[in-house]
Amino acid sequence: MIVGQSDFIMTHLLWRGRVPLFMKRLLVYLLILCLSLVEMFALQPENVLKKAEDKQFALNLGKARRTPAFSCEGYWVWGSSVVKGHDGKYHMFVSRWPKEYRFHPSWALKSEIVHVVSDTPEGPYEFSDVALPARGAEYWDGRCTHNPRILYYQGKYYLVYMGSTHPFEEPTPEELTFNSPWMIVARSNKRIGLAVADSPYGPWKRFDKPILDTKPGTFYSYFTSNPSPCILEGGSVMMVFKGRHYVGNKWSGMSLGVAYAPSIEGPYTVLNDGNPILSSEENGEAEDPFFWKDEEGYHIVFKDQLGKYTGEKESGVLAHSKDGVNWVIDKCPQAYSLMLNWDDGVTSRVGQLERPFILFENGEPAYMFFATSDGIGSFKGMSASWNMVIPFVKR
Repeated sequence: MIVGQSDFIMTHLLWRGRVPLFMKRLLVYLLILCLSLVEMFALQPENVLKKAEDKQFALNLGKARRTPAFSCEGYWVWGSSVVKGHDGKYHMFVSRWPKEYRFHPSWALKSEIVHVVSDTPEGPYEFSDVALPARGAEYWDGRCTHNPRILYYQGKYYLVYMGSTHPFEEPTPEELTFNSPWMIVARSNKRIGLAVADSPYGPWKRFDKPILDTKPGTFYSYFTSNPSPCILEGGSVMMVFKGRHYVGNKWSGMSLGVAYAPSIEGPYTVLNDGNPILSSEENGEAEDPFFWKDEEGYHIVFKDQLGKYTGEKESGVLAHSKDGVNWVIDKCPQAYSLMLNWDDGVTSRVGQLERPFILFENGEPAYMFFATSDGIGSFKGMSASWNMVIPFVKR
């Protein structure tokens, strides 16, 4: 860019006047120096932070809570979902797996969904019980449960989640790598399922089959994951989910689709003629949807994996729909940034900010929960993960 600017300036000066050549060159170099100093100043950390503070986002979020909503000693913890129970307490369902294994990709084999409780929505939440433990390789979700979404409807609690299985002995931490047989098989076996209980404390009834399986020749032929269901009028359900498809013997990028069922237990039909609502090939990869409906229509917040929607890799995107099938990105597309303003007055960037979940109170968005970590991003340099909360600012 600097070279192009200097060429333009030199040509302009030579064409417009008869200034001595050494003066022309001196003017050009001085202008280039000024432009460089301006650019260097703009990139100083304090100025980058100032831009983050001034930027407008689609969601009106307040200060991020520095105190974790939930963390668990000896475990990695990830995406959470919260419901206010009939006992007046707040019940969070969250994924965890042993920290002796590396964060990624061990979640795909070692994760279990646990139930934690708090008297307040912000937490901190205290461990209560393991809601969905491993139950054996013969079950579709027998070796891993992950990505929980909790719903309450007509006196029952519904836990929608991703499960997986594999036929191998348990790997050692050293054996469990991204390209290991354990990970390859467990990844391709990811499916969306359902558990039902009369109480958030269980016991949970699990089913022998997933509620949304893969289908050859579709964008979800490889796996189904990251469910975000919404119960509609009359008890029917629409659910946004993530899918990948086979490309030869490999897998594609991540796309989002939407399915419908007359009741939460199914059967589920993928809408839009089986096509994605947001395609990785057309729009860039998307995952981690949170889906809801209000009087204005349907809405999703999702993760902009490559930054094609927002310009910031792995930040959040907001989109809207009248029918849940045809979607329009918000005119202010970025829902949130990984650069956070904390309640202790500090502005800093987190390593990861995933699995957004909005808790509604009295029909209004009140709190947004995220899975969060330290590190430098892309799951690198991580030493801790936790579930955090940011309150909405009332307009």
